[in-house]
Amino acid sequence: MKIKYLKGNFEFTINTEGLTGIRSSFIKRDILTIAIVLSFLSLAFFIYYYTNGIGLAYNDARSHLDIGRRVVEGLKPGLAQIGSVWLPLPHFLMIPTIWNDFFWHSGLSGAIQSMVSFVACGILIYLFLKEIGLSYFGRIFGLLIFAVNLNILYLQSTAMTELTLLATMTAGAYFILRWFKKEQLFDLLQSAFWIMISTAIRYDGWFLFVFTALTLGIYLLRRKGWKIAQGTVILFATLAGFGIVLWFLWNLLIFNDPFYFIFGPFSAHAQQQQIFEAGELLTKGNLVFSFLVYLYAVFYNTYTTIAILGFLGMVLFWKDKQIPGNIKVASLVLLAPLVFNVLALYFGHSVLFVEGLFPYTWFNVRYGMMLIPTIAIFCGYLIEKSGALKWIIISIIGFTISVSYNGKDIVTIDDALIGASGKNVAEVSTWLRGNVSGEQGYVLISAASHDAIIFSSGLPMKSFIHEGTGKYWENAVENPDKWAKWIVMRTNDTSDWTFREISDAPGFANFELVDHYPFADIYQLKKDYWGSVITTPVIGKQK
Repeated sequence: MKIKYLKGNFEFTINTEGLTGIRSSFIKRDILTIAIVLSFLSLAFFIYYYTNGIGLAYNDARSHLDIGRRVVEGLKPGLAQIGSVWLPLPHFLMIPTIWNDFFWHSGLSGAIQSMVSFVACGILIYLFLKEIGLSYFGRIFGLLIFAVNLNILYLQSTAMTELTLLATMTAGAYFILRWFKKEQLFDLLQSAFWIMISTAIRYDGWFLFVFTALTLGIYLLRRKGWKIAQGTVILFATLAGFGIVLWFLWNLLIFNDPFYFIFGPFSAHAQQQQIFEAGELLTKGNLVFSFLVYLYAVFYNTYTTIAILGFLGMVLFWKDKQIPGNIKVASLVLLAPLVFNVLALYFGHSVLFVEGLFPYTWFNVRYGMMLIPTIAIFCGYLIEKSGALKWIIISIIGFTISVSYNGKDIVTIDDALIGASGKNVAEVSTWLRGNVSGEQGYVLISAASHDAIIFSSGLPMKSFIHEGTGKYWENAVENPDKWAKWIVMRTNDTSDWTFREISDAPGFANFELVDHYPFADIYQLKKDYWGSVITTPVIGKQK
């Protein structure tokens, strides 16, 4: 069909068949088209942040990369280097590429999984909106709210674990929604599988597992009775909880304690205890303040106007009488990140500083992004159901996004660069790179405290003696002057394991302080003792 327009002496024609063809082509290949567009967007932002030198601004990103590298290189390489501080899957996924120096130091070994997860999560949001009956219009806008968020685009360019978690949790929510619609066994198993994967990424996935199992059990108990509810939940939990069982088994086999990751010296519990003793765990025991802190984090990550529209869309969704009750129940799973983070703050299992509510600085504010897929989904629903008002809502969202781009409003970068997550390690790592590179000998350092220094130094992993090097560490902390030429530690800080272990070692007197920095001090063995220090690997394969 051709439409002719006349204006003065000018005539032009619009071929609507071409437009219809484009739309028809998109409908047939919508997932492929979305995947290609999101992939280009993902790659473009990775290159942008890599070339600007802030792709690895988070010290945690460098620590994740170092963990993966220690599996394949170091004084004691092997899978045991995965440790117990963080859940293992992101580090396992690095192993095929982390051996390559470029993949390690560019962060690409960790960023690849974040980038793939970004694309997958965008597709899952689109599919979720399709399952609840939205048109292409609503689905695309819901997808865009997620895909153009600058905090998402930054973190998908890094070796952090948030995007991998978001993708697997959204997959779990999507397939449980499909099960609630049709009650097909395969959908239940797919949901359980992706939730199991999320439990091997971050502990948020553990809560999603419990939250989904309870939602499923209560729903079936009310609708179909105890036997069906019991059987279905057991089937779901057997697969979804398998990763949790494996993690307990891992800690038992490697550390001789299944609860090592909970109560061990490097656990989150131990870290939170230090913060509590310093009087900075202000959310503990205060449910209202915990909710407010997390709400602020959500606003900073999603931008306040968009977050409010998302919450409004959620209310309208649950009030919509045309939405079946089973779909509304399934959508509750989308709120698991909100409930988890508020409870974690309340019980003191998590710490989150938001500028304006704390006298400190940013810290872990990125946790607020865990609700972005939920907000994107409910914003898509709101736009779809708002009739003529949808253009006003779209204009508001568009204006908010344009302001965030013009002002480069990216709280996750602020969190990484100027918050407590981004302590300056450049001074120490630059000294090591300039004075140790090319020299024979080892650096004694605590990886738990200074992994970012290890990464940023550019030195081979085998140059460092740390807690994960077995007998090298045991011998070095007893006789540091026999095993190390350099020591990096925070002097008089008992939270630094190197200082804690060597402060009373006789050999420490043979070192001299060569540089002092705010984040750590550097000691060098006096040259009179260089002739007797071990500078090459002497311990064979360790158990």
